[in-house]
Amino acid sequence: MSYEMIALLMFSSMMLMLLTGQRVFGAIGGIAAIAALALWGTGGGDIPFSAAMKLMKWYPLLTLPMFIFMGYILSETKIADDLYKMFHVWMGPLNGGLAIGTILLMVLISAMNGLSVAGMAIGATIALPELLKRKYDKRMVTGVIQAGSSLGILVPPSVVLVLYAMIARAPVGQLWLAGVVPGLMMAAMFIVYIATRCKFQPHLGPALTQEERDASQGEKYRLLLAGLLPLVIFATMMVPFVNGWTSLVESSAIGAMTALLAAFVRRRMSWHILILCMKNTLGISCMFMWIILAALGFGAVFDGLGAVKAIESLFTEQLGLSPWLILILMQLSFLVMGTFLDDTAMLVIVAPLYVPLVATLDLGMPAGDVLIWYGVLYTITTQIAYMTPPFGYNLFLMRAMAPPEISMRDIYGSITPFVLVMILALVLVMAFPQIALWLPDMIYGK
Repeated sequence: MSYEMIALLMFSSMMLMLLTGQRVFGAIGGIAAIAALALWGTGGGDIPFSAAMKLMKWYPLLTLPMFIFMGYILSETKIADDLYKMFHVWMGPLNGGLAIGTILLMVLISAMNGLSVAGMAIGATIALPELLKRKYDKRMVTGVIQAGSSLGILVPPSVVLVLYAMIARAPVGQLWLAGVVPGLMMAAMFIVYIATRCKFQPHLGPALTQEERDASQGEKYRLLLAGLLPLVIFATMMVPFVNGWTSLVESSAIGAMTALLAAFVRRRMSWHILILCMKNTLGISCMFMWIILAALGFGAVFDGLGAVKAIESLFTEQLGLSPWLILILMQLSFLVMGTFLDDTAMLVIVAPLYVPLVATLDLGMPAGDVLIWYGVLYTITTQIAYMTPPFGYNLFLMRAMAPPEISMRDIYGSITPFVLVMILALVLVMAFPQIALWLPDMIYGK
């Protein structure tokens, strides 16, 4: 059997395993192990061992449990709730003001946690009931929460970008900085859409009445200070890193300790909450480590087969496709896979194929910049795929958390304008790579 056929058999077997509902790390790692033993006998056992050692020696991976722990602390101690109360008072007078506040809440939650699930949970439990109670259009607010929560995998500290960095062997710090401007740009585009639509259709997002937003000036400033606490935590973590005073791992430790200290100062920490946060952090961290281990093993077998070079030859030499057309086809494949796979599974499946291929394409920039830029493109495409019917990840999360009056039809109908905004953002980042590369070039160029 030719190497190309072996690679195709591995890939199709892995997809079949995933479609049967097997766990991601088991399907990918199992196929990699079987292929390694079949191809190289007992010597194939060195592949998972080498992958495990590489994983354990990857120092930036320590940021993963730190940021997840920080996010759980801020969520479980209800510090994130203060943010929404602040937006409620300060932005209630505007048409669509609470929906705009929800997007801003999601941006800040993303900057504290790095997982879209956390943003979805907080948005659905805190923001959604308030928006519905104040007669906001249920389709619009459902789309707002889904779109806002998707920012969690783009705005740093993004856990997905950590996973991409490990597989692509790219620097995590540069990837995080590359996600800042596109993430804020997308949030701003959401806000412009909401403000514009509610200006011409005020019934979709009515302003709060004077009685609903009635609060003393002192109460407003108290809420402002309470709501800004997460920003202070984020600043204590990121300012030393951006200025080069601390490493990425040290900054993540500062963020986790600052969040823990803030919870104690606000008298919201208990043994029950602390143990719950530690258990959840351990569970999520172990899940990601197993997936990374499986991905490294699968990628090593693919490299050994020369499958990446075969695919590169197929696209560039045999089919004669241009670099930009190849890039567009890659993004379209992510959109298709996103209808039935989550972001982690997509990355693990295609990264061994796509990342080396992207690095060889002549896109008019250094290979290192291409990998950073492509990481942002992958993440934005994943965000779109999260919200694309029929099996978009966020669609079913929203169905699980939404009240009964919001139907699946409402959820499907809510996402169309936000998906169009995200596609526009993707096109802008593809056409103007400096949107993603400007900040890391400026910070790391010092």
